[in-house]
Amino acid sequence: METVEKECGALGGLFQAIVNDMKCSYPVWEDFSAKATKLHSQLRTTVLAAVAFLDAFQKVADMATNTRGTWASRCVCE
Repeated sequence: METVEKECGALGGLFQAIVNDMKCSYPVWEDFSAKATKLHSQLRTTVLAAVAFLDAFQKVADMATNTRGTWASRCVCE
């Protein structure tokens, strides 16, 4: 019976240590979560800007592909 009491005491002490560590580390986790949310938002904005740029670039490429004639026929050379 004494062994069970020692084990329960050890587990209780371990539990208290974990709870105390969690109390101390909560602000760090909260800051990490806030920074991760901000990073997610910024990455999303970056991706949307890149998509808009690529769409505009595709329009320029489509326009260049659909032009008729050659560059030489467009130039007036003397």
